[in-house]
Amino acid sequence: MPSSSPTDRPRRRLPDRGRLAAQAVVLALVVAGTSAFAALNKTITLDVDGSVSTVNAFGRTVADVLETQGVAVADGDLVVPAPGQLVADQSVVVVRHGRDVVVEIDGAQQTIWTTALTVDEVVAELGLRAGFRASASRSAVVGRDVLRLSTVKTVHLVVDGHTVDLSTTAPTVREVLLDADVVLGEYDRVSVALDAAAVDGLMVLVTRVAGVARSETTTMPFETVHEDDATLAQGREVVSVRGAEGTRAVTYLAFEVGGVEVGRSILAEVEVTAPVNEVVRVGTFTGPDLSSVAPVEPGTSRAIGYELLLARGWDDTEWACLDALFAKESGWRVNALNSSSGAYGIPQALPGSKMASVADDWQTNPATQITWGLNYITGRYGTPCGAWAQADAKGWY
Repeated sequence: MPSSSPTDRPRRRLPDRGRLAAQAVVLALVVAGTSAFAALNKTITLDVDGSVSTVNAFGRTVADVLETQGVAVADGDLVVPAPGQLVADQSVVVVRHGRDVVVEIDGAQQTIWTTALTVDEVVAELGLRAGFRASASRSAVVGRDVLRLSTVKTVHLVVDGHTVDLSTTAPTVREVLLDADVVLGEYDRVSVALDAAAVDGLMVLVTRVAGVARSETTTMPFETVHEDDATLAQGREVVSVRGAEGTRAVTYLAFEVGGVEVGRSILAEVEVTAPVNEVVRVGTFTGPDLSSVAPVEPGTSRAIGYELLLARGWDDTEWACLDALFAKESGWRVNALNSSSGAYGIPQALPGSKMASVADDWQTNPATQITWGLNYITGRYGTPCGAWAQADAKGWY
């Protein structure tokens, strides 16, 4: 193989000094950038409202870390360290979001803005002194329910003749009594509602009440019933049925304080005798029309009857009724005789001899007969219109 000459061999290119310098600059930038990225990428312990996690975060400040983790914060929220502070690798960042919490202290409610997570933290923010009672455990997370806090107070308890000044954190009167070992009987009374808030200086009086079963007989009133009666003159009232009270047996629970009854509760009622309603007949009869009454001729039986009627204080309305009654019974004839019944005279007395109670001339004297008739009417019907109402309705009086 022929040997080549030196001029035929490939040449080796020497490095360009300028290019090497440029590459050195690029490498330096890459190394610097990698170092910067490593410096910004950190492992952070993040505590957001008690939820703790370890995250790889990218950023220089606390705000950068929170932004990369999607944790939003607003005015009033608590961030530790502060959002503008630099954050180092292995740091702990705590976020507490603020919110409204309803707190009731000794029965008085208020709404507070807090970043506290637990009952204990809320109490610390409120600056309450030691010794209180809460509606939830002190380590419990505060939720949406009302947080009830009861501070130390003095309640004056009067029971069984003694007054006790009780220092307690009980939130209600019911729990005050529990703290004082006061056991209420079934009927005992408390001066303050058991669910009322216990406040400092409250006075609570417990009254012991005994429940005693008793029974008694009581009366039941009767009612008065009015019934229209066309056989009675208008305005006249006659009791046809006398009212009578009924009776009932009552069993009740008597509430007694020191042997004195202060109230009762009915347990059972049994009717022993029923009440009897009183029935009152009310007259509706108005009598004949006065314009239809014939004139009275002097010296007649009608004239005597008219004079005797007026002498008893009755008026022309009663005269119209008497005239109609005696006209129907006898035609005002002294010797009128009912052959079938034996009724006699102007008033048709049965028997006619009844009229002798007025005078012996009862058979012939119209004044004797009319006087007896008016006496009979007064005793039985009250007035001539009462007698006429009966006769008009039933054909007899």
